[in-house]
Formats: sequence, structure tokens, C-alpha cells
Amino acid sequence: MNAARMSAVLLAEVRERRPLVHNITNLVVQNFTANILLAVGASPVMAHAPEEVEEMARAANSLVLNIGTLDESQLKSMALAAAAACDEGRPVILDPVGAGATKMRTQAALSLLERFRVAVVRCNPGEAASLLGQSGHTRGVESRTSGDQMQLARELARRFRVTAAVTGPEDAVCGSDSAFVVRNGHPLLQRVTGTGCAATAVVAAFCAAASPEQRTLAVAGALAYFGLAAERAASRAGSPGSFAVALLDELAAIQPQDLEAGAKVTAE
Repeated sequence: MNAARMSAVLLAEVRERRPLVHNITNLVVQNFTANILLAVGASPVMAHAPEEVEEMARAANSLVLNIGTLDESQLKSMALAAAAACDEGRPVILDPVGAGATKMRTQAALSLLERFRVAVVRCNPGEAASLLGQSGHTRGVESRTSGDQMQLARELARRFRVTAAVTGPEDAVCGSDSAFVVRNGHPLLQRVTGTGCAATAVVAAFCAAASPEQRTLAVAGALAYFGLAAERAASRAGSPGSFAVALLDELAAIQPQDLEAGAKVTAE
């Protein structure tokens, strides 16, 4: 089965199963991320209190850890939830937002990678370089690093034993035995806060519907789906505000056959 066809199959699985995606994410994007997941066909829950995250992580089908507005309480919750999710065999998806901008962010992301069986890391090139101890340039939470995204993804995958997705104008996805380039997307994604975080949540929904053996392809398919929705949204919305609304509409409107026809995923 080729990558585009498998992407379509996984979208249909998400719509049928409506997986519960547990998000411990940043304050800026919680509402947007929840609406994105609803548009995809998944079920979001945004639970971060240390008193309940273990129970929630065990009930959910996947877990997103997003360090965009990190503090010590949230880091404690992430550790508790990650341990519970790993115990249940649920995929843990890490979004190391702003890694490299401060020592706290970088060390927190590395600690999560070292302590828990993280399944997927979704990041930009600057964040990837920082996790690898390279000289990335991160200002705020935006990447200022260009370079070989596939090389960064391969090294992240090898060093941390994860499926690594390094996203940008093109997305590089690398697992233990396969790699893909995704060429769907649109520049307007860079003009709406939280689209990278939303892409991570979509990845979590696809991973919840996929087997571990399908994980690398699931990540690539999720990014192709999200990028295709952005292309379709941009075709009818020329400014950031209307684009954000159109993106939600297109995520809901795209059918598996549309994704199969429009996914730009190639094996490397």
C-alpha cells in the first residue's frame, strides 16, 4: 500500500474510532487545538492538573506533551502522564516548543526524552538542532535555522529512538526503518499562532489509530492531511484570520479519497 493510500486509510480509522487525545499543552493554543481535533474527527481532552493526569492518560488513546508555556507544575504533570501512558502502551508525542530559546525548555524536553518512551517528536529545524546539541537559532518559539531537515530527522530518530518529524516548507519524517518527505502545506500556516501545535495534535490522532509498525507512515499521513487542508483553506481565504477558520472547515471536509488524491508524500 502506497503512502497516499495508507494516509487515507488512517484518516478513515480516525473518523471511525474517534480516539481520545490527551493534551498537556500550552495556554496559547488550547482552544484552537481542541477545535482542530474535533474537526479531524478525534476527541480532545485538555487536562493538566497533577491530581488527574495519570487517570486521564490511562483512559486516552494518545498523549501530547507541548512545552510552549512550561512551568514546574506542568512539567510534573507531563512526567506523571507520560509514565501512565507508557504503562498502557499509548503513544506519547512530544512538541518541544522553543527548545533552544532557554535552558529550561531544552532541558525539559531532553528530560522527557530520556525518562520516557516517547513515540514521536514533532519540531522545527531550530528545535531539532537544539535537542541534538547543535548550533540552532531560536528566537521566542520560532525557528531561525535552515538546513537539511531529513538529516536532522534521521539523527533525532537514531539518538532518541523515536519517529522524528522536522517540519517546515517541506516536512521530513524518519523512523527506525523508513523515511518520508511531505510536500503539502502553505505559507499562511506561519501567520497563525498554534498551527505547529495543531499539527502535533493531528499527528497524535493518527498515531492513536495506527499500529506501532505503521507509526512513521501515520506521522507522514497526518502532516500531509494537515498540509492539504492548509492548501485548500488558502485557496479561499487570503488573510490569516479567515484562513484559520477555513483551516478548521477543510480539516472537517476532507474525505479519505481527497487525501489519497492530494497527499504529496514520497519515500526517501
